[in-house]
Amino acid sequence: MSNPVSAPKSVSTIIVVTALMLFSMFFGAGNLIFPPVLGVNAGTNFWPAIIGFLLAGVALPVIGIVAIALSGHSVRDLAGRAGRVFGLIFPILAYLSIGAFYALPRTGAVAFETAYTPLGGSSSMLSSAVFNLVFFGIALALSWNPNTIASSLGRVLTPALVILLAVLITISMLRFDTIERPALEPYDAAAMSSGLLAGYLTMDAIAALAFGIVVISTLRYNGLTEGKQLVSGTIIAGVGAGVLLAAIYVGLGIIGQVLPTATDHENGAGILADAANTTMGFGGQIVFSAIVVLACMTTAVGLITSTSEFFTTMLPGVKYHAWAVLFTVMSISMATLGLDTVLAVAAPIIGFIYPPAITLMFLALFEPAVGGKMSFNWAFRIGIWVSVVWSALTTFVSLGWGASVIEPLINWSPMQAESLGWLLPTVVGVVVGLVLDVTTRNKATAVPADPAPVS
Repeated sequence: MSNPVSAPKSVSTIIVVTALMLFSMFFGAGNLIFPPVLGVNAGTNFWPAIIGFLLAGVALPVIGIVAIALSGHSVRDLAGRAGRVFGLIFPILAYLSIGAFYALPRTGAVAFETAYTPLGGSSSMLSSAVFNLVFFGIALALSWNPNTIASSLGRVLTPALVILLAVLITISMLRFDTIERPALEPYDAAAMSSGLLAGYLTMDAIAALAFGIVVISTLRYNGLTEGKQLVSGTIIAGVGAGVLLAAIYVGLGIIGQVLPTATDHENGAGILADAANTTMGFGGQIVFSAIVVLACMTTAVGLITSTSEFFTTMLPGVKYHAWAVLFTVMSISMATLGLDTVLAVAAPIIGFIYPPAITLMFLALFEPAVGGKMSFNWAFRIGIWVSVVWSALTTFVSLGWGASVIEPLINWSPMQAESLGWLLPTVVGVVVGLVLDVTTRNKATAVPADPAPVS
């Protein structure tokens, strides 16, 4: 991004606008449709389930933003703390998984299927091609100047999205009463961990590592000075976006709790569309379609911008606009043809990179807590590589590769059945790394004893 052109009239105003921008970048298709399904399936276990969802879908993304702010590094710099190989491969996988290979084309596909088709009545490939051409064309135009996305998203599109969501949630809560439904599997036995895994699927913990540098660049461009003001502004914007996300998630989950016909639908899109139609008639379908398009559009803009900026830094010879056009064209093609093949490839990649991504965020967050007294060198390397190896083994099992050999090696870990078995080994790896960091630091700073006097 270019240098600031002028100082903002109000620092608080630009931070609020940036927080709204960040919220809209996070709040995409999955964020919209997961909470209502959780609300239905969790039944009487709704609150522990939604708390688990908020931990993964809100707390982790906010931690990611805070980690980027405190470290002052991009995701590429942070990943490099675990070595050159991880520092190169992890950022590429992360940006591609939240960008052109999965999350970006998904925004167009979901907008077409859940917003356009119910109103337009057509689901042909030609209709999909035309819709996605227009959809991603608008997203590209809004992303063309990365310095202006705070204005286009934070001042215009996000307020419209939030208002429409608030209307749907409020009317639904006033119209219907809570229905006591029994919790369905797996929420009946493990509500919080099941909600946690559902929150994983938003992919916002990974996106936070990409969006953090966009927030910093936006605040810097708008006049916030380097140092404490920029760091605190980034953290406040991240927390503000998180609070708004949490409020919307809870509201959407409650719709699943109160809608009488919620169990008749297979997904969250159907639940929300039904709630809109029941409470507001045909106008409700228009409101719901507008919510979906806005949610998908704001996320698409954020993904095009952040992914294009990253690859511009990776390959400076290719300009930002070339990357933006490339990823837009790829997304139009994939969204038009369907995402089944893409999902089959992307799902294992997403599952693989989540554990090292979370490990990276927490290490980046806690290192500044020691006040510069110690650098987490071995802690980064050992902790992250343990999470990488464990995550790779878990991914192999999920794909059916050598499961009979691998499962006995990893099933001993607590919560392995819930895909959280990597936690304990990673914590042990971090502790071992910290011990090595303390030991090597003490050796490096030790003062040799004075030699004995010669008689």
